[in-house]
Amino acid sequence: MAYPRDISISEAIKRYGLPKSHRVHWSKARKDDVVRAVREQAISFHEARQRYLLSRTEFEQWEADYIASGGARSSEAARMQDA
Repeated sequence: MAYPRDISISEAIKRYGLPKSHRVHWSKARKDDVVRAVREQAISFHEARQRYLLSRTEFEQWEADYIASGGARSSEAARMQDA
């Protein structure tokens, strides 16, 4: 379990604005949200793969696109502002 014990997976998904299932249009923003949630350990990689029916290769591509678009830096900057 990647998220704190005092919250459920559904609460973690709501907190990150993630889709409830794999049956959505996967926009760049939605893909980035899933990658960010996994990287920030709101949900585990395994949970994301099961919930959204992702192959490891597909997730890795989403993550590479997220990093290439500066998502990792913007997440880090937001985290620094919250501290």
